Amino acid sequence: MSRTETMTPRQRVLTALDHKQPDRVPIDLGGNQTGIHRDAYRELIRHLGMNGPVEIMDAVQQLAKPSEELLQRFRVDTRYIAAGAAGDWKGGIVEGEHDGRRWFDLVDEFGVRWSMPAEDGLYMDITHHPLANATIEDVKAYPFPRGDDPGRFVGLRERALELKNHTPYAVVSGICGVVYEVCWYMRGLEQWYVDLMTEPEFCQAVLDQTLKFWMDWFRVFLDEVGDVVDVIMIGDDLAGQQGPLFRPALYRQLVKPRHKRLVQYIRSRTKAKIWYHTCGNCTEYIGDLVDNGVDILNPVQISAADMDPGRLKREFGERLTFWGGAIDAQRVLPRATPDQVREHVRRNIELFKPGGGYVFNNVHNIQAGVPPENIVAMYDAAYEYGWY
Repeated sequence: MSRTETMTPRQRVLTALDHKQPDRVPIDLGGNQTGIHRDAYRELIRHLGMNGPVEIMDAVQQLAKPSEELLQRFRVDTRYIAAGAAGDWKGGIVEGEHDGRRWFDLVDEFGVRWSMPAEDGLYMDITHHPLANATIEDVKAYPFPRGDDPGRFVGLRERALELKNHTPYAVVSGICGVVYEVCWYMRGLEQWYVDLMTEPEFCQAVLDQTLKFWMDWFRVFLDEVGDVVDVIMIGDDLAGQQGPLFRPALYRQLVKPRHKRLVQYIRSRTKAKIWYHTCGNCTEYIGDLVDNGVDILNPVQISAADMDPGRLKREFGERLTFWGGAIDAQRVLPRATPDQVREHVRRNIELFKPGGGYVFNNVHNIQAGVPPENIVAMYDAAYEYGWY
């Protein structure tokens, strides 16, 4: 078996996304859904003898921005770009005190407050839902942010062209197009589920606002980099460990038409492949995602019910690229030995890689507490066993 790379990283990713076999399985690390928690990153670079600061690239999830040295060590084939916040947004993390404890708070552009304890905090969780007690009239009057604010996109094209023209890597967007989840962020999860059953008109009113935000956002984003990016990452979690988080009929009635409108708009403006992120047992929705126009499924939570890699590849592998699914991230990656990690990765790659249509990544982000030896074993196994 040849172990000589015959493709650039971008060629490798694009070949896999076209359901053809590249020289080896592409490897990914560093996105909002394929990243690494700051604590795991700190331990990892120490283990590898690397230096450098721990730069946070996602405040809510507390993800570190991987260094170029680490990305090259793991032979990562992707690099990420992201738009920013509105030019007049005054947000940022502030330190305060709640119930006698120090907290870090972040109020996002939609008015949702995210908070994390200053001591030993791992993530930011929602502590204020601005539409918790709202009516439809309140929704109509609410100051939703402008998706097409030009300040979001300052320098975006230049950064994207730098990657496209001066590096060999596939260019992937940060997470965007979050039409559904923003609604419950603003309303509160429990109340939103009640609304889905009892107040569908209210739900539609909020969904229309979040869809408008993203349609406006993508109009400018695609003007700027629609000819540059290779992959666009959108997503809303639709499923949990056992299956859908709410009735599939409600998804198809309320959410899917808006998802499809957004995806079809993106497809009309760019040749980039569209990646959809949903955790959990999402087999109920795979047909809907394909119908919407999605090309890629992430994170492929193989530890969830009915998410067996062999079955997924057999039933859906000709229609979707699987991006993730490398390992049981709940039990194996954090708890097994490095040799067990390598074997688990080997088995899953052998199931996913035939015929292309597969990009290697952990299932979602690498969490705090995952041994650095296991992270190294996972990525080294991806390279060793990913050759065609």
